[in-house]
Amino acid sequence: MNNKYKKTIYACFTGYIVQAIVNNFVPLLFLTFESTYNIPLSRITILITLNFGIQLLVDLLSAGFVDKIGYRVSIMSAHIFSAAGLLGLAFLPELFPDAYAGLLVSVIIYALGGGLLEVLVSPIVESCPTENKEKAMSLLHSFYCWGHVGVVLFSTLFFKAFGIGNWKILTCIWVIVPVVNTFIFAKTPIASLMEEGEKGMSILELCKTKVFWILMLMMTCAGASEQSVSQWASTFAERGLGVGKTVGDLAGPMAFAILMGSARAFYGKFGDRINLDHFMAGSGILCVISYLCISLSPSPVISLAGCAVCGLSVGIMWPGSFSKASAMLRNGGTALFALLALAGDLGCSGGPTLVGYISSMAADDLKKGILAAVIFPLLLAGGVFLLKDTKRIS
Repeated sequence: MNNKYKKTIYACFTGYIVQAIVNNFVPLLFLTFESTYNIPLSRITILITLNFGIQLLVDLLSAGFVDKIGYRVSIMSAHIFSAAGLLGLAFLPELFPDAYAGLLVSVIIYALGGGLLEVLVSPIVESCPTENKEKAMSLLHSFYCWGHVGVVLFSTLFFKAFGIGNWKILTCIWVIVPVVNTFIFAKTPIASLMEEGEKGMSILELCKTKVFWILMLMMTCAGASEQSVSQWASTFAERGLGVGKTVGDLAGPMAFAILMGSARAFYGKFGDRINLDHFMAGSGILCVISYLCISLSPSPVISLAGCAVCGLSVGIMWPGSFSKASAMLRNGGTALFALLALAGDLGCSGGPTLVGYISSMAADDLKKGILAAVIFPLLLAGGVFLLKDTKRIS
């Protein structure tokens, strides 16, 4: 890799850590919001839906404006929105007549940042001169997991030391990460995604391609498979299994994130020796097994183990789908990455929302909600088989 792009790669790694903070810090506070602001679980579900719904809208619109305003302005804006939204969590609930409205506004602001990050970080890394794009992409996405681990571990230790009542102070600490990375991106070199003289495919051209729709299905299922468990793991451990918050967060969302990151780092290291199709199909099957362990086992230990194994199983789904798209639609350009991010965020929104609503209809039984989400890894594995014999489109 060209040495001058190392700083760019490291800034992108940090960009995914920022996205991990945006997506995974607030779920640790769901029960705190419920007790502090008297917000029922059904309304808390809307926070998840709104976060990924706004990200989805940004994904859709970004294909039209990112190339016009440039990647640097866009990626810096993503970090500024992320920082502002997180900071709003600490102050807006008290400034609004309705605390829930303050939370909603904060989520909208940081979701704008999260959506831009999802669209921009992967193509920025894709444009950097690296030898093995699939390995680089998997390693990049592993940093989302390490960020997730850091969020859960540091937050858990903070709550243990200073009490959950000081969550606003911790929120302000997390704001530092996107602020610092904004200044780093102001000076890093950013290469062009397309070769000189080449033009990326338009949205209409992509929509006319059968391969594109299979990839969109896979990305939707990748996001849903991951977030259906990730977003509810802390609440599930505390309420569904009756364990304490510290144990629940460490054994649930943190173990999930560690194993998800390990799967991505493993492929990032050895991806040139592994068949991606086999790895993704096997991961889909393992994900189904983990969902069944979580939802059907009467043992809290097995259910928590299922949460952890789920992290291992979903690790390759998102970066693997991105890699297959980049390889099969070589001239997809910014539009391809934006629409893939759109599909992924649709899954990230729809998966947890399905779990939340099915659970609410079943007297807040999260096990039944998670069982319903088993459809997502099944569909992803099916998509892998459909693409197996499909030729690359230049």
